[in-house]
Amino acid sequence: MKRIFKGDIIYTSNPKSFEIYEDSYLIVENGVVKSICKDLESISDDYEVLDFTNKLIIPGFVDIHLHSSQYLNIGLGMDKELIPWLNTYTFPEEAKFKNIEYAKIVYEKFISDLINKGTTSSVIYATIHKESTLLLMDLLNESKLRAYVGKVNMDRNTTEDLCEETDRSLRDTEDIILGTMGKNVKPIITPRFVPSCTPELMRGLADLANKYDIPVQSHLSENTNEVEWVKKLHPEIKNYASVYDEFGLFGQTKTIMAHCIYTTDEEIKLMSERGVFAAHCALSNYNLSSGIMPVRKYLDYGVKVGIGSDISGGNTLSIPQSIVSTIQASKIKWLESGKELYPLSFSEAFYMATKGGGEFFGNVGSLEKGYKADFLVIDDSNITNHNEFGAFERLQKYIYSGNETNIIKVYVNGERVK
Repeated sequence: MKRIFKGDIIYTSNPKSFEIYEDSYLIVENGVVKSICKDLESISDDYEVLDFTNKLIIPGFVDIHLHSSQYLNIGLGMDKELIPWLNTYTFPEEAKFKNIEYAKIVYEKFISDLINKGTTSSVIYATIHKESTLLLMDLLNESKLRAYVGKVNMDRNTTEDLCEETDRSLRDTEDIILGTMGKNVKPIITPRFVPSCTPELMRGLADLANKYDIPVQSHLSENTNEVEWVKKLHPEIKNYASVYDEFGLFGQTKTIMAHCIYTTDEEIKLMSERGVFAAHCALSNYNLSSGIMPVRKYLDYGVKVGIGSDISGGNTLSIPQSIVSTIQASKIKWLESGKELYPLSFSEAFYMATKGGGEFFGNVGSLEKGYKADFLVIDDSNITNHNEFGAFERLQKYIYSGNETNIIKVYVNGERVK
C-alpha cells in the first residue's frame, strides 16, 4: 500500500517543540511513514494521493489508562471519592459484564466513541470476565485500532460477584494470553490494585508476565485512603510502589502505573530505574477529589509519562480535553510548589498524549520516518481563519476549543478507520 496525504502536518518528535510542515506531503508505505516532503517531483506515480489541503494532519491520540467497562457510567458519582465511588457505581456496573450480550452493546459503543474522539492507541482495563474480555479484544481487532487489553484480576476486598478464586483468575488470564497470541490487540497483565489482590495472586501474575513477556498495568497512589490501606495490608513493605516491586510487577516487564499522585521521591526514583510509565489522569483526579500528580517531578526524574482519560473517573474519552486539564493541573501544582515545579508547556502535554504514551507500543505517536502511520485529519475551519493563523496556532485552538466534529478522517497503519 502506497499513499500520499497532502495537508498541514504537525507533530512533536520531542517534548520541547513541534515539527511543522505546512502544505506538504506525508508519504506512507505499508502502514509506515516513509517521509514528509514539500513537492512530489521525485515521487513515482504508483502512489494514491489524498488531498487534504488546508486541513491539519496530526498523530492519532494515545490513551494509556482507561476502563472500557465503565463507559456507560461516564458522569456518574462525581461527588464521591475513589473507594466509595468504586463500591457504589463501578463494581456493580462491572459485574454486568458476565452477560456477554450486555458486554457487546457497551463495547461497541465504547469503540465507536474511541474512533470519534481520535484515539488510535489505548491501554484498556476490561473486567474479571474472560469471555467478555476476549469479545472486547475481537471487536478492537475488527476495528483496526491499536490496543492492549487487560482482564482485571481481583481475589480480595471487592464485591462478592467480582471476587475471584485465585487459581481461576490466573488460569483465565493465561487462557487469554494463549488465545490472543499473534493478534494486533494484545493482552496486558492487570491486577486492579494492591488492595484487591492477594500476594499469591500477584506472584502468579508476575510469573505469567515473565513467562510470556507480557506487560503489566495497575494503579498507584491515587487516593490518600488507598495509600493508608496498602500500608495496613503490607506493613512489612516500605511503600506502595515497593509492594508491586516485591511481587515482580514493577518494570520486570513493560509496566504502566496510573495516577501516581502521592508517590514519594524514593518511589519515583524506583519508577525511573525500572522504566515504569506513569499514566497521568488529570480529569479523573479532579472528579474524584484525588489530588494533582506532580508531573514535572516525574519528568525531572526521567520517568516516562503518558495521558489517560481514565473513564469513568474521567468524564470523557477526549484526549484533547485531557491535554488541556493536564496543562491546567500543572499550573496549579506550580503555584502549590512555590513555583518550583514548572508548568507543562503545550508541546510537552501534546507529546505525552502522542509520542510519549505511544512509546509503550513502540514506534507510535509521531509522524517521523519509520513510525506507524496513525494520524487524524482535522478540519478546523469553523474555529480558525487559515489566512490569519499558522499550523501551530490552529492546533492550539483545536485542542482547546475544538471537538470530535473537527476530526474528519482517522487512519491506523495508513488505513482509514470507520
